[in-house]
Amino acid sequence: MVESRYRLLVWLDAIGLSAYCVMGAAKGLAATGSPTVAIVTGMLTATFGGILRDLLAGEPSVLLRPEIYVTAALVGAGAFTGATALGAPLIVASALGVTSAFLVRGGALRYGWTLPTGKAGPGRHPDDVM
Repeated sequence: MVESRYRLLVWLDAIGLSAYCVMGAAKGLAATGSPTVAIVTGMLTATFGGILRDLLAGEPSVLLRPEIYVTAALVGAGAFTGATALGAPLIVASALGVTSAFLVRGGALRYGWTLPTGKAGPGRHPDDVM
């Protein structure tokens, strides 16, 4: 029972992430007209919700886990901003952004996609550091 509630919560979070990355990008684009600012604003708007959720739940932050979260928001905000820049109607650009973010996040949830992690290199001797 608890597992099914958690699973539902994670999928609802994916929907929220997808919607808020587009809303944040739309606000950033309306405020500045800059596609770069719009993408960053959309990504930050969407991911701060997950960070606050983790903070209130006492869970490790989603930023510290290897799952794809911020990348999904980046893809969605980028798709929305790109479609808008190409002259797509707002509803089409929004649908494209939400769908692309949800597909990336949903794929990560369903298939266990993660980003590659860095490998620790050998340490340096203190005398080698200036």
